[in-house]
Amino acid sequence: MDRIVYLDNNATTQMASEVAQIMRDNESLYGNASSMHSCGRDAASAIEWAREEVAALIDGDKSCVYFTSGASESNNTIFSTFRDLIDDGSKRNRIITTTIEHPSIIEEVKYLKKKGYKIDEAPVDVYGKVKLDVLKSMLGDDVALVSVMWGNNETGTIQDIKEIGRLAHECGAYFHSDATQAIGKIKVSIRDCNVDYLSLSGHKFYGPKGIGVLYVAKNAPITPFVHGGHQEKGYRAGTYNTLNIIGLGEAAKLAREGLQEEHDKLLALRERLRKGIEERIDHVVINGHPTDFLPGTLNVSFPNAEGESILLYLDMEGIEVSTGSACATGSLEPSYVLLASGLDVELAHGSIRFSLGRYNTVEDVDYTLEKLPSIIERVRRMSTRKEFK
Repeated sequence: MDRIVYLDNNATTQMASEVAQIMRDNESLYGNASSMHSCGRDAASAIEWAREEVAALIDGDKSCVYFTSGASESNNTIFSTFRDLIDDGSKRNRIITTTIEHPSIIEEVKYLKKKGYKIDEAPVDVYGKVKLDVLKSMLGDDVALVSVMWGNNETGTIQDIKEIGRLAHECGAYFHSDATQAIGKIKVSIRDCNVDYLSLSGHKFYGPKGIGVLYVAKNAPITPFVHGGHQEKGYRAGTYNTLNIIGLGEAAKLAREGLQEEHDKLLALRERLRKGIEERIDHVVINGHPTDFLPGTLNVSFPNAEGESILLYLDMEGIEVSTGSACATGSLEPSYVLLASGLDVELAHGSIRFSLGRYNTVEDVDYTLEKLPSIIERVRRMSTRKEFK
């Protein structure tokens, strides 16, 4: 294929060349970081440097940064912790989350509900924002944990994290946020936003796959999800993944130093794409919040057009996106995130997520705008529905 335009950065990002280079440069750090000899101490020192860089990126305390395999593990660790607390007889025996969380939380919630745990899911409005008045009415002195994602992976909608954290603390609950999609795109501050726990994955901001972080505020409860060795103060067992941790540290450093530039670039590309689509294609629906959104995320529904068909035709032109239905998992169910926002089932089926990243260009956007209109026209001609709602 002559050209590849990668517009699926919310799924994963290309590893930055600086990250790849620092990992190559440190290949000699093969010692086990838990060992007391010089090889082990050298590896441990590099890991602590990375811990400092992650803490600086999220404006937190480095002693509260714990390395995991990724945000899915971090999210599960938090829910496992509060399951243990409830099992131990805590009077606070209820958890509140939302209807639009990442599957690593949605599936954990389903599992815990089957086991009899009390978990409530706060609804969202038509833009995918948590309904704060409803959330407030759900809170009480029996709530142990509130968990709300910072920015949504499908629509890009950013939640009112500071206010939600305040409400959680007001009722005596702990607050967790999955910030995976927000990191490196907008400012994420532990100190400013009443966050007790925060999850992130390195591969979402140009770091390596298989490495992530769980931030646990001082005095916040935590129990091990992975048992074994004494690593990470005994809260996360397993030999340190030294090179990936170093890569994560470099990715965090790059993200912190270039945050504003990255934000502005992604926003400009996103708006160029949005305006181009609205100018060239009739009957489109832009999903998500009109102002509070991640700068590189654009979710568009094309009425009378199946998202899977659009995706495949775009792929034939070298344009890589994702669809709002879970076809990749063997299911043709429409996006639960879009349905939770009240979107019509047919519109949800016809949604495409364009997620831009650091290495996208104006030329990428213009090429997409050149190819997309004819693809939508072709898919709509094949549709059995001819009238637009």
